[in-house]
Amino acid sequence: METLLRRLTRGNALVFIIILGIGGSFQNGFHVTVISSPSPYIWSFINSSWIGRYEETPPAQTVKLLWSAIVSMYAVGGLLGSMSVRCIAVRFGRKRAMIWNNVVSIVAAVIMFTSRGANSFEMILIARFLFGFTAGLGANIHAIYLGESSPKKIRGMVTLTFATFISIGKLSGQFFGLREILGREDSWNILLCVSTCFSVVQLLTLPFFPEAPRYLLIEKGNTEACKKALQSLWGRGEYKLEMTEMVLEQAAIKGETSKSLLELLRDRSVRWQLITMVVMYGCIQFSGITAISVFSFDIFKEAGIPLDKIRYVTLGVGVSEVLTSITCGLLIESVGRRALLWGGFGAMSAIMILITITLNLKDYSFWIPYSTVGLIFLFVIFYGGGPAGVLPSLTHEIFIQSCRPAAFVFTGILRWLGFAVLGLVFPFLIELLKSFSFVLFACMCLLASFYIFFYLPETKGKTLLEISEEFKNITLCENPLSDDKTLETRL
Repeated sequence: METLLRRLTRGNALVFIIILGIGGSFQNGFHVTVISSPSPYIWSFINSSWIGRYEETPPAQTVKLLWSAIVSMYAVGGLLGSMSVRCIAVRFGRKRAMIWNNVVSIVAAVIMFTSRGANSFEMILIARFLFGFTAGLGANIHAIYLGESSPKKIRGMVTLTFATFISIGKLSGQFFGLREILGREDSWNILLCVSTCFSVVQLLTLPFFPEAPRYLLIEKGNTEACKKALQSLWGRGEYKLEMTEMVLEQAAIKGETSKSLLELLRDRSVRWQLITMVVMYGCIQFSGITAISVFSFDIFKEAGIPLDKIRYVTLGVGVSEVLTSITCGLLIESVGRRALLWGGFGAMSAIMILITITLNLKDYSFWIPYSTVGLIFLFVIFYGGGPAGVLPSLTHEIFIQSCRPAAFVFTGILRWLGFAVLGLVFPFLIELLKSFSFVLFACMCLLASFYIFFYLPETKGKTLLEISEEFKNITLCENPLSDDKTLETRL
């Protein structure tokens, strides 16, 4: 632990990780949870705004439709932001892309803050879209920037801070949404702008940090700037091992430019990596964690928890996710990625079955609803200590430099589409299947666990080229999926 801390404080790495996090994945986590608290006040605002404009009470379905649009606009913006990653990150570089992303976040905050005074629900729609765009773009660039700035020996731990800041963002959204803080009718517009304060901090401080070293050497060919960037972040040293790895990767791609998403999808050499991402992101979105984050109030209410206690139980869930994410950071380089992933998904599957049982037995005894809460805490612990922590590191490690921006576009589309679909489907799913909807989540977790156990290679301590070669050697029914098929004849 002391060695790790000394490594992070030898240069500016620790401050860099914090500054990058508060303007990156923190924003994503914050906006996922913060919208829950002021929802009744926004409903009321839509109603009063409509009456003030048209001098008549709006139909209930119209208000419901506008509220759904406000919620879903965040996902639409996030999807478009993720799709813009390759274009913006390659053209402007990682650092400048993050800086401009903060400017858009500030514009969104100004629109949101003034919407109440302007009596305009349309401004809320625009602001939510822009917040979603900055969250989708910023989170992906954050992950790329971290991975391209970290040494191989602690790459997993550094990239895992991406997940830690998502958890901190979720917790912050829940905390600021408490009635005692900003969760009141007279301050809902301020509540939805709080995260922009952190964007301003990043905007003012990030220009003093270097561009990603791997980007400088592999894409820009600037060896001297790469070395200076490494020294600025990690302290004095020659960094021959890190720079040799970058030079080898640069030679392997033979000056190939960054691939587009379509080129990536057509590339048979990364077919297994893409399949892995589809399985991982698909299963993590439908593992139940998004449902717990967004619909926690309804789930705890269904479990029988008193209404006045639910917000504080939800806050406790957020705290446990942050703590387990930090713990995962301490374990990832010793335990490895595979064990944390398949073990985490396996445990989550078993817990979802137990939650289904306790929800059906909640009326049999007073302690059963509280056991449901305990199981949800346990679920979040295994999620934060496994899939949530490892996945950002894995996404960076299994794609080489020329494929990485397009790969993050691909994973961003998977993540935001999954978020949007689940947000639309889950309320109807829980109404139709009740507690048995959690059995579907258990099946998805089990599928991910089996796939990881049988097919995913370990990436700990390996160069990106070595990892790429291991994926090429994966076989399905003793046939390599990524190799081109050839036809042999007697002639």
